[in-house]
Amino acid sequence: MSIYNFKKVQVVPSATDFVDIVLSKIQRKTPTVVHAHYQISRIRQFYMRKVKFAQDCFDEKLEHILGDFPKLDEIHPFYADLMNVLYDRDHYKLALGQINTAKHLIDNVAKDYARLLKFGDSLYRCKQLKKAALGRMATIMKRQKDSLAYLEQVRQHLARLPSIDPNTRTLLVCGYPNVGKSSFMNKLTRADVEVQPYAFTTKSLFVGHMDYKYLRWQVIDTPGILDHPLEERNTIEMQSITALAHLRACIMFFIDLSEQCGYSIAEQVKLFHAIKPLFANKPTLLVINKIDVMRPEQLGPNEKALIDEILSDDEVTMVQMSTFTDEGVMDVKTTACDKLLAARVEMKMKGQKVGNILNKLHLSQPVARDDRERPAAIPESAKIRVKYDPNDPNRPKLEKDIEREQGGAGVYNVDLKKVYRLENDEWKYDTIPEIMDGKNVADFVDPEIEAKLDALEREEERLIAEGFYEEEEEMVDEEEQAIRDAASEIKAKKELIVQAHRASKGKNRPVIPKKSQMRTVDDLEKQLSTMGVGADALLDRARSRTRKRARSESRAEDIVREQSMAPSSKKQATSVVRDRSVMGLRNAKQKAVAESMKKKSQTQSNLYAKAGESDRAIQVKKPRHLFAGKRSTGKTDRR
Repeated sequence: MSIYNFKKVQVVPSATDFVDIVLSKIQRKTPTVVHAHYQISRIRQFYMRKVKFAQDCFDEKLEHILGDFPKLDEIHPFYADLMNVLYDRDHYKLALGQINTAKHLIDNVAKDYARLLKFGDSLYRCKQLKKAALGRMATIMKRQKDSLAYLEQVRQHLARLPSIDPNTRTLLVCGYPNVGKSSFMNKLTRADVEVQPYAFTTKSLFVGHMDYKYLRWQVIDTPGILDHPLEERNTIEMQSITALAHLRACIMFFIDLSEQCGYSIAEQVKLFHAIKPLFANKPTLLVINKIDVMRPEQLGPNEKALIDEILSDDEVTMVQMSTFTDEGVMDVKTTACDKLLAARVEMKMKGQKVGNILNKLHLSQPVARDDRERPAAIPESAKIRVKYDPNDPNRPKLEKDIEREQGGAGVYNVDLKKVYRLENDEWKYDTIPEIMDGKNVADFVDPEIEAKLDALEREEERLIAEGFYEEEEEMVDEEEQAIRDAASEIKAKKELIVQAHRASKGKNRPVIPKKSQMRTVDDLEKQLSTMGVGADALLDRARSRTRKRARSESRAEDIVREQSMAPSSKKQATSVVRDRSVMGLRNAKQKAVAESMKKKSQTQSNLYAKAGESDRAIQVKKPRHLFAGKRSTGKTDRR
């Protein structure tokens, strides 16, 4: 079936929005930074990727537009003609053709500039070529401004069109304006079509659905048609003509005999004969509406002759109704549906597929086993169909009557066992045995169990009365009491020990008063001098601990001290010079290792575009899973 859901067609952006969407996607989805150490081959790849990605983005959007919009040569003729009436076939095809041409032009531009980028000899030239490629693509799209705007209007109108199935069971309502077509549709379906007392209230096709004989039916309300040549009909009327020409439906031509629609009976009959060629091979009904005002029997001879002329065709059936009083509405519906079903069956029987289906069917007849006749056994009570009369005293008593006699609902309990069919009626209410593991449970029940339980309860009451279960006071001797006292003392001492240990570990321990605290070495010297204690060795040790000196510095000072203590005749004229390259190094071996590490770090290429050894910035996140394992040729660019 050629059915299109036009509501799923994607929105067509304007030319400016189209370019903005694609350029934004290029900026987000492709790399944007060229580092200083990039070779020219990598720079070419960088900008070629931009151009090819732009081509893919434009192609993807344009392919969506070309694929979503229906192709007039591939859809049902009804939809093709309807779109021709509403949007002009030539204009529609021209707009889609221009979009397709723009797609091919963008592909050619991308191909040409990708070829030029292969020979770009500098970063500037590659960048300018990329810029020119994207600019030409954007220019091509901006030239399609009118086509994109037209397609967006077509999309919006398509989304508002009703979903019509050209092949399903359809009732097609047609006729002059204001003859009651929309009122009839509102009676049959849940479609809320506007009804007004003036012509051309319905300006487009309306679809409603109903059920008949467990089948789904669609009813199409068409705009009113006037009697003039086809080339003079407007868009509203051409929608009706298109539906009449292409839909396999039951045609219901409405006539208003009261002439309240503003058109005479002669004009309405003339319209019927004008569009009669569209009714070929379709069941047709002549629906006389508004019979509450005028019936066919009340017509004059001239008007009757016109109606009889229409009914002279055997394929036309006349039905009468009034949508105002609902008289005959359901009869019209039933007649139309039955006639359409009969026509569809007749059409299928004339087709070529019927023979193939009949060949697959086989109706088997049972074979008689002997000559004896075996008629159906029907009870006599079933043959006598007596109507139930609640006022008859001899009527059969129903379960409802028994319920009423025994207290009503909530009190009466249904007796399900009274309908049991057993050999003996006394067996109906016997207890049904419970079987477990193939044995009757009742056989293992002690019949004297209640007497034994009663005797056991009386014995328990006697023991309780005699005080058998009362507890005696616990007797403790002197030796056990002494052991308990000793244990309590041990426990108390243990708690004291634990508390003392916790107090010694906590912050609440004695501290030196602030007055006796000495903050500097001079304070220590003064304190010791007041106490009469020699403090030279102690002060040297304190001063040595106040500042830590580097190993190289301490060695240099030792050398200076030795030279100063040496005799003046052996003093050297040279002064001590510090070598900063050995500071912090223990020996010459460590210095050699440091020198080699320094050389290696300086000769290593700067793969990550670092500003220096202290640069810890990570410009681009490179996930580890993309770098694990071996890499083949041409796979080094992981962005």
